[in-house]
Amino acid sequence: MTGQYSRPELRQPAGKPRRAAVAFILVTIALDMLALGMIIPVLPKLVERFMGGDTARAAEIFGAFTTVWALMQFLFSPLLGALSDRYGRRPVILLSNLGLGLDYIVMALAPTLMWLFVGRVISGITAASISTAQAYIADVTPPDRRAASYGLLGGAFGLGFILGPALGGLLGAIEPRLPFWAAAAFSLANAAYGLFVLPESLALDHRSGFSWRRANPVGSLLLLRSHPELSGLASANFFANLAHVVLPTVFVLYAGYRYG
Repeated sequence: MTGQYSRPELRQPAGKPRRAAVAFILVTIALDMLALGMIIPVLPKLVERFMGGDTARAAEIFGAFTTVWALMQFLFSPLLGALSDRYGRRPVILLSNLGLGLDYIVMALAPTLMWLFVGRVISGITAASISTAQAYIADVTPPDRRAASYGLLGGAFGLGFILGPALGGLLGAIEPRLPFWAAAAFSLANAAYGLFVLPESLALDHRSGFSWRRANPVGSLLLLRSHPELSGLASANFFANLAHVVLPTVFVLYAGYRYG
């Protein structure tokens, strides 16, 4: 995490938040992962369709799609974190949910491979709000309960990613683009719900000015240099994520080619 919410003395909330607001953050993470998981079974096959059934070429293109999505996460997570330090968590989270929902509509209607690629870029940018959602939890949770709260976040992440591919596979069997419409509905409904129940967690006197030093991914890596004990944890997380993304990238195309 970047910026002001990495400083413990500034994490305390101005007042006790409504329980619904914390629940909304957990639902946001779950729905983000649900929407992401829903398109895993159908997006590779949609790319393959645009490639005229060339599975090998589709695997290369979809690999590029996945890399670009992750690159947008890498570039924009610190930026959204810095913006939330300046303007508050609420607007960043709500706008990201809105943008993610509209992006899924773009992908559902994409007439060409290039439009689908643009959709993945926008999806990577808007989905980068997960770091801001984590900052929200840090703002409103006392230090002695913070580990438990992040455990709930991990549970919400896992729940969305468990249910997403299953639901996406069922909907994709009806119509390949239907999971995109369902993902858009979930994201837009979550944004509308949050508009009414999500209070701001970062008090005005705890906000900081915008700084490009904290808003770029290289600057955010300075945290590892200032806290060497985090380097091992970051490296383990990197390799875990590296192993995790390999299978979704190739399995759908492999299974379709081998058993389809």
